[in-house]
Amino acid sequence: MVTGLLARCTFPTAGTPLTCAVSGGPDSLALLVLAASAGCRVTAVHVDHGLRSGSAAEADVVAAAAARFGVSFRAERAVVTDGPNLEARARAARRSVLGPGAATGHTADDQAETVLLNLLRGAGLRGLSGMRPGPAHPLLALRRAETAALCAHLGLRPVRDPSNDDSRFVRNRVRTELLPLCASVAGRDVVPVVARQAALLAGDADLLESSVTLPDPTDAAALATAPPALARRSVRAWLTGEGTYPPPAAAVERVLEVARLRVRATEVPGGRRVSRSAGRLVLGPAGQHRGSGTVAP
Repeated sequence: MVTGLLARCTFPTAGTPLTCAVSGGPDSLALLVLAASAGCRVTAVHVDHGLRSGSAAEADVVAAAAARFGVSFRAERAVVTDGPNLEARARAARRSVLGPGAATGHTADDQAETVLLNLLRGAGLRGLSGMRPGPAHPLLALRRAETAALCAHLGLRPVRDPSNDDSRFVRNRVRTELLPLCASVAGRDVVPVVARQAALLAGDADLLESSVTLPDPTDAAALATAPPALARRSVRAWLTGEGTYPPPAAAVERVLEVARLRVRATEVPGGRRVSRSAGRLVLGPAGQHRGSGTVAP
């Protein structure tokens, strides 16, 4: 089973150091097992957000799996408080302790959910491209059922995260309501269909990026005078940075309004703010600014 699954993964070459985010769920435990089987020098990292009682003990599950499969283990604590934008804040906290290039156990099912979420957010072509396969997302060709089956085959007992059942989170509703509805309407499993569309759109996005020169996103005049499609693409790439999730279309348009001198500043996702000073756009923390997200010229 391990050999068959590995053939569809995108791990780096054997001997490469690889930090793996391992929560203790079936996908992340499968990531640990497959990364070790691929010959990577794995460090399994469990991040406890302190959001529920007993969460720290879940690190023991990961530590035991790491010991069994001969990989290094590290426990981290990055506390976040319950409230608005919890998923985004927890994700940012994890990334801050995992470091750049860490591998996650996202599967094809996660890819389909991400694409639909980005569609609902109006994230544009890059958002509809989803996550890119590679060392950071080596399991994207696998299904969630396969990672669970691997854990069962190896006698691993994954942690169950009750937050996956919380309907406050849009991703959970996409998983439990929207995807089943799409499957019912289409009369088939739509996860592979959405994942294939993401791969096709990723190719289109790469072609566009390689064939055009984007304006400097910090140059207000350059953005204001560029063709709108190029200006949007430049701003979207700037706001995304090294992150996984592109900004919604509305945030991109608000930034362009700043460049066009119609407003002086605006807030964008991630607790950030874009302001204009001496003809340049500056991206920084939102700080004390609250409200509609825009400041008059």
